[in-house]
Amino acid sequence: MTQFDPQAWLAVAVEEARAGLAEGGIPIGGALFGRDGELLGRGRNRRVQDDDPSMHGETSAFRNAGRQASYRGTTMVTTLSPCWYCSGLIRQFAISRVVIGEARTFYGGHDWLAENGVEVVLLDDPTCFQLMSDFIEVNPELWNEDIGVD
Repeated sequence: MTQFDPQAWLAVAVEEARAGLAEGGIPIGGALFGRDGELLGRGRNRRVQDDDPSMHGETSAFRNAGRQASYRGTTMVTTLSPCWYCSGLIRQFAISRVVIGEARTFYGGHDWLAENGVEVVLLDDPTCFQLMSDFIEVNPELWNEDIGVD
């Protein structure tokens, strides 16, 4: 059994974010860990690469984890505060904890998650913040598209 290690688990999501950026996508990564700390799935925002508006970092990690009998006790790790869509996924499947790399560039639905019994761990990681800040500065139109701003 692997002990809860938010920084080590975040490193997996950061690897995914960097891979997405290298592919020309949006640098948001995610990973889903089991109750025992096993990595179930990892993924990255692939909206640009797959021409799929629903392929956020968290949904990619969730899909790559495959079907689980239950998601209670699992942890979703994401480099950026989850949007309402991904927050809904976390609640819908009763994922117990979310670890967030940063919420300064985008403040999503994590307060709502906490209000509804999800443990929220906000790390304010400087690497995650720098990845998103640099991306937003260079790609404001793509960023606004990603978060649904017209």
